[in-house]
Amino acid sequence: MKKTVLLVDDDIDFLAQTEMILKQAGYSVVAKESRKDAEEWLDKNQPDLAIIDLMMEEMDGGFQLAYHIKKKSASIPVILATAVTQETGLTFDAATDEEKAWVRADVLLTKPFRKEQLINEIEALTGA
Repeated sequence: MKKTVLLVDDDIDFLAQTEMILKQAGYSVVAKESRKDAEEWLDKNQPDLAIIDLMMEEMDGGFQLAYHIKKKSASIPVILATAVTQETGLTFDAATDEEKAWVRADVLLTKPFRKEQLINEIEALTGA
């Protein structure tokens, strides 16, 4: 059975490209362009994994969405995909338990990332 990935990013080019990569890898993809749309979908559904952008409607939209996801179910793996360091100079990580608790993400990927890197992280988080 295909695993469902919730993919959320306000960059439609990134969204389309990543959706294609995930579908080619055998995943079912639910793509949303905003935190609000994702939260509405999450009210009725549960993905096997979520990949979300950090900066969407608000600078911290990804943090808010990650919090929403983990509040719904702490077992849903969250990958936070971001170019925040390039755009703002702000640096942070999700390597330690303390950082993961603050960021509410299981993995932090810096954009742009390689297709293989994304698939490897998904497989590691979902046991696929």
